[in-house]
Amino acid sequence: MLGLQFSDLWQAMSTEFIDAAVKFRPIRKWALKQGEKQLYETYVVNNVDGLPLKVQELRCLALTNLLHAVDKALVDGRISPQVRRGVIKNFIGNLLIGVKKRSQPFKEKYGFYPPVFLTISPTKRCNLQCTGCYAGSTASDKNTLPYSILNRIIADKRENWGSHFTVISGGEPLMYRNDGKDIFDLFKENNDNYFLMYTNATLINKEAARKLAELGNVTPAISVEGWEKETDERRGKGVFRKIQEAMDNLKSYGVPYGISVTATRKNAEIVLTDEFMDYYFNEKGVIYGWIFQYMPIGRSYTVDLMITPEQRQWMLEKELELIYNKRIFLIDFWNGGPLSIGCLSAGRSGGYFYIDWNGNVAHCVFFPYHVANIKEVYESGGDLTTVLMSGYFKKIRDWQDKYLNKHGKVGNLFAPCPIRDHHEVAYETIIEFNAKPMDDDAAQAIKDEEYHKKMYEYNAKTNRLLGRIWEREVYAGGDGNGDKRKTEEKEKEVIEFGR
Repeated sequence: MLGLQFSDLWQAMSTEFIDAAVKFRPIRKWALKQGEKQLYETYVVNNVDGLPLKVQELRCLALTNLLHAVDKALVDGRISPQVRRGVIKNFIGNLLIGVKKRSQPFKEKYGFYPPVFLTISPTKRCNLQCTGCYAGSTASDKNTLPYSILNRIIADKRENWGSHFTVISGGEPLMYRNDGKDIFDLFKENNDNYFLMYTNATLINKEAARKLAELGNVTPAISVEGWEKETDERRGKGVFRKIQEAMDNLKSYGVPYGISVTATRKNAEIVLTDEFMDYYFNEKGVIYGWIFQYMPIGRSYTVDLMITPEQRQWMLEKELELIYNKRIFLIDFWNGGPLSIGCLSAGRSGGYFYIDWNGNVAHCVFFPYHVANIKEVYESGGDLTTVLMSGYFKKIRDWQDKYLNKHGKVGNLFAPCPIRDHHEVAYETIIEFNAKPMDDDAAQAIKDEEYHKKMYEYNAKTNRLLGRIWEREVYAGGDGNGDKRKTEEKEKEVIEFGR
């Protein structure tokens, strides 16, 4: 991701040397400036991906915002020494800089780069019972992935893909127990991985925060639904206050964390207000934010809880404003398609796929249908690449590739989802490959004609509204392919983001 000279310099130095250097503000300031410069050269000047210039500018700005968020946390003392070394070694060294070199053998063999990460839900068990939970989790659920399989998956992707980044979801990951092991054991035994853990945070007491600080290779993404009223309505009475306590615990031990917000028809206008963002990013010390628009799957799925197309348009415009003006690292996994270059699912290059507590493998966390089970794959002598090369996943990746070259132009990346924005793609793929539902709600949804009808109607209206913004913001006045004339003009400028 970063330019060659700076990355070569980084890799030539030890973690201990870099850690000692970044403690000094002048050196850190120099490194930050170099990072900014090379992000700009890579994305905007050289445009190595050949994408519309506006897309590359937005991606560059988002990553620059993240660099400044981490720098601010270092200045404020919100990152512990062990965490700082973990970020240097795993997040920057193994993920941002080293991943392409490690995955080159895979590309030479298969013709494309492998996924960068996996999302794994090791247990369905959860101490909450949230309305509309995508996993339908409860405290009584026993479904749990054996620790031996869980650890094998991490080793598999490390050895075969060069992947050192893992997302842990649930259920509630902190409730995972198997064969005398818990989730902290997984983090400790795989200390060359950087983990992002989605959590409801109600179990992050001082002891849990201390453990995370000592490990140094985990960042919790904490679920919030808005203010106290909205959060407690969906997650249960008193949850909001427990979340605030958890954040204080993490902050006091120097563990960087983010927020994970589920936007619904009821709270969309609340969770993107300046007041809400200022509270979490400034007062609570959040470093990053994820926006997940409610998907009509899981417990008591309903299209009526989805944000409306009009709300989605408003959210998109507000999110762009926050990224440009508030200078925060905020990604909406639907409206934010330009930042990820479209849909990340089905194991595309730089993307991921999903494994649940039963070992079932789905192309996306939010689409519970599978054609493989990792336990069965391992028993038959296969591995993660066996799943990756399945016809089911390849079909979706082919659609993703075509979407990035739609009639000679990049398709609308503000609406890139084959499940929600192009529902016919996901539905037809399930039928063609006879993908199996991963729960009873998924079994019901696939046969629900009214559900599919409403999704098609939503798709049509959303694509009209967001398509206008895409054309206006990305293609108006440009050739849509990097526009070298504009790039050459900007090459002469010294742009220091975040100043």
